[in-house]
Amino acid sequence: MMTKNTALVYHPDYLIHTQGQHPERKERLEQIMSAYHDQGLDKIVDVVEPLPASVEDLQLIHDPEYIKSVEEACLAGRAFLDMDTYIVPESYRVALLSAGGVLTGLKMVMAGEPGKVFVINRPPGHHAEYDKAMGFCLFNNVAIAAAKAFKDYNLQRIAIIDWDVHHGNGTQHSFEDDPRLLFISTHQSPAYPGSGSINESGRGKGEGFTVNLPLPAGCGDVEYELCFSEVIVPILDQFKPELVIVSAGQDAYHLDPLAGMALTHKGYYMMAEKLAAVADRWSGGRMLLCLEGGYHLQGQAGAVIQVLNAIGNLGLPITEQSPLSEPGRSFKEHLEALKAVQRKYWKF
Repeated sequence: MMTKNTALVYHPDYLIHTQGQHPERKERLEQIMSAYHDQGLDKIVDVVEPLPASVEDLQLIHDPEYIKSVEEACLAGRAFLDMDTYIVPESYRVALLSAGGVLTGLKMVMAGEPGKVFVINRPPGHHAEYDKAMGFCLFNNVAIAAAKAFKDYNLQRIAIIDWDVHHGNGTQHSFEDDPRLLFISTHQSPAYPGSGSINESGRGKGEGFTVNLPLPAGCGDVEYELCFSEVIVPILDQFKPELVIVSAGQDAYHLDPLAGMALTHKGYYMMAEKLAAVADRWSGGRMLLCLEGGYHLQGQAGAVIQVLNAIGNLGLPITEQSPLSEPGRSFKEHLEALKAVQRKYWKF
């Protein structure tokens, strides 16, 4: 019997977009789905195959000429859109399917069937800008989902929380002048792409609705827990989102080869649990998670399992966690500096 708490959205064609030695390759998803079966989740968590997004859906966020240029580059057999972002001939079709994954998930959570959905998709999206591919990303999946939710469901308050280790520049830029969208990002700093400073708070009517929490390398479960408990959750409770979307990159994991953070599987469980509680309080339980980065294959897979464990109340054991410790004085001072900026807009 399938759980009614959560489901996965996944399509085997997500594996077609791949390049052997690149860190963003098909083995990322293969390892996740292998762990899903090994843990017996195939007996309790359903998997739904998505339909592709339409060009009109992509145009909610992206320049029509840019969309066309990606299609043409794939058809022409180009190897890269920029120095980091590769393509293969099928990449445009797979990218439509990746964006379609979050739209399928959106439709499910808005219907409450079930209320919490994790989209296991690629290519990722949060670096993709209006007219530019960046950082392994072709189209901005979560931004497209949020724009679609505003358009089709007349929502007035959507929160996107980006816990990927890299700042979600494309998502921020898509909505930084829109007060209906609260964007919160935790990210290692300094790190790619170099955006997401503490003072980037939105612009125009959207000022105050961009919340950047740049963190020093080495932060782990304890530091992230303080960020969520003392900053992120209090802001979300004041905003009262009607939908919670998560850019769920697992590259802040302590063994990830592309970053320098120290989260364990317990840390991912904690973040997901706190955001699920926010969704339950304010969003009717509606929570949509979308895969972003994560390049330690086993570590990423284990983190995804623990996120599912948290949002689905699955009762699985958490076998990996860091020893509890007090954060250092320097981090406490850093957190106070982050809070000081946000006090202009939010109460703590």
